[in-house]
Parts: sequence; structure tokens; C-alpha cells
Amino acid sequence: MSNTIEKYERSTSLLLICMFTVILYICIPDRLAAQDRIQQYQQERGELRIMFYNTENLFDPFNDSLTKDDEFLPDGVRHWTWHKMQDKISKLSKVIVAVGGWDPPECIGLCEIENRMIINQLVYESPFSFYEYSVVHKESPDFRGIDVALLYNPEKLKLTDKEFITVNLPGTRRTTRDILYATFACMDTDTIHIFVNHWPSKYGGQYDSEPNRRAAALTLRRVVDSVISENSDAKIIIMGDFNDPPEAFSISKVLGAKTARDTIKPVKLYNLSSGISGIHAGGTHKYQGQWSILDQFIVTGNLLKNSNTLSVTGEKAEIFDPPFLLEKDETYFGLRPNRTYTGYSYHGGFSDHLPVFIDLK
Repeated sequence: MSNTIEKYERSTSLLLICMFTVILYICIPDRLAAQDRIQQYQQERGELRIMFYNTENLFDPFNDSLTKDDEFLPDGVRHWTWHKMQDKISKLSKVIVAVGGWDPPECIGLCEIENRMIINQLVYESPFSFYEYSVVHKESPDFRGIDVALLYNPEKLKLTDKEFITVNLPGTRRTTRDILYATFACMDTDTIHIFVNHWPSKYGGQYDSEPNRRAAALTLRRVVDSVISENSDAKIIIMGDFNDPPEAFSISKVLGAKTARDTIKPVKLYNLSSGISGIHAGGTHKYQGQWSILDQFIVTGNLLKNSNTLSVTGEKAEIFDPPFLLEKDETYFGLRPNRTYTGYSYHGGFSDHLPVFIDLK
């Protein structure tokens, strides 16, 4: 009896997600009809869709004495509550499914997640639980207590190894997020190496904070070089919120990520987010009226070869920017992400970042 009830509840959750997705697409003021839009995402899908999403401060409402999470407490300046957390998790689960075009991406990188409990709420206690994803996560040394995480479909990807790489910041005791490194056996034919990043922010200003992002880039570059030295055919996918645009020194020079327009060499890194824009948005994040592409995908050249092995379709990343993730920008005009907070005022949206994704075939 309990199994029957559980199956009914999960089926109902899936139905609600699908209905929500259809409603969202019906509201698209686009030349494509709602059903055509859904079919387009399904038809363009590769065998594997990989997504990255900065969730904008996905905290629980409980105090952690070891981190600076006080503003996200019921009596904190943001008046964060269990109800607000649950509402945000529900919204995020719907975004994840919508990015997949009915089915979620097979691999999902997340950042600004407080802890494993909050991830469990998303993966096991929200409508997203229908899909039975697995989790790669570890508590990060970040002073605010936010982490990166990786969700994956175990029917499509088999986790073979994982590592959490510490980023040491120069000239400060402040700590930041680890870089998550995981390897997967993919479709019984390939191994893919995935890095999930959330580099230090520009808090304190561009000039003072830039050495921190260069330190993160150098740390990542060393690990990537180590992987390539062991296997020159390694298929590497780097994703994350880099808090710098693709042309920044930290990414283009220190990490050495070129544009996909350059001559492709198997062991070089190529930024699939250079020059991309969404249908409605001009980037993945908007600050003081300016769009930037902070959320990016970077891959090794052997994933850009049109061969019988695993490769990226279209040789570029996509910004997922349907109208329900955007709203009118009353201050700077145009559109902006429909975010959870505007300053310290609760807004009840999704995130201040837009998701990005790539497809593999």
C-alpha cells in the first residue's frame, strides 16, 4: 500500500512539473508556439546535457556557528525562513527540469549551496526527487559557508572518482570555495573529467580581488595539466561562475582558455561561452545595468572534434533565458534576472544568475 501511495505521489509531482513547464512556455512572447518551443529543446538535445546554475544564496534557515550565515536566519537582515527556502527549492527544481526539455540535464553543476542538507531537500524532498539523481558534494572552507555541488543521473553516468581541490588565496586568511573534480564513465565508451568552479567574487573591488581569481585559475590550470599529462586524450569539461568574463586575464591568460574560433588543438582549452548571448538576455548576470557572462563552459579541444567519440554539439554553450526567469529592469531599462532578493528586500524570484548548458553527442 505504501509503495502504491509513493508511486502516486511521485507521478503527481512529475505531472505538476510538466504542467508548470508547459504553462511557462505558453507565456513565451516568442514567434515559436509553446509546444514547438518544448519540442525544439527536445530535438536539439544531445545524448548528454550538462548544466550549470548559480542558485543565489541557497541557505537553510539554521545558524551555523562556524560560518557567516547570520543574515540568512529568521531574525537576520534577510528574514530567511523555512517557507522561503522551500519555495526557492521548488522554483529551482522547475528550472532544472525546464532546461532539459521535460527531462533534467544528465549532469548539473550548482553553486551558492550552503550544505548537504539543503542539497538533500532539492534532490530527495522536492518534485525533482522523481528523477532519483545522485550527489557529489563536500563542505567547503568558504568563510560564508557556501559550496559547489554536482548532481548526476546514475543511469547515464557512473562516478569513478572525485576530489575537492583547495584554492589558497594570496595575502589573506579569507577562505573560498573548493573546486569540485569528478570523473565519470559515460555511455560505456568514454571517460569525462568535470570541474565545478565558483571563483572568488569582486568583493572589495576589481583591482584588490583580481589576485584571488588568478589564484583559482592557476590552481585549476595545474590540475588540468596533470590530467592531460597522464592522458592527452582526456575529455575535460570546466564549468562554473568565474566572477570574470571570458576575456578576463584570469581566464584567457592564466587558465589559457581560448575561443572556439581559434584553431582547435586537442589538449588546449576553449571557452564555449565567448560571445554567446541568450534569446532575451545579454548575459548570465546583470550588475548596474551591464550584462556579463560570468557563468561559462570551457572544454578541451578533443571535445570539439566531429568524430565518432563524445563531442560537444554546436561548439558553444547556451544561456537558458525564458521570460519566466526575467523581469523588467525598472532602474536600468531592458530586462534583468528575476532574483530572490533585490538588495536586502525579499523579491521571491529564482536567482540573480541565468543557467547555462551544453550538449554532448
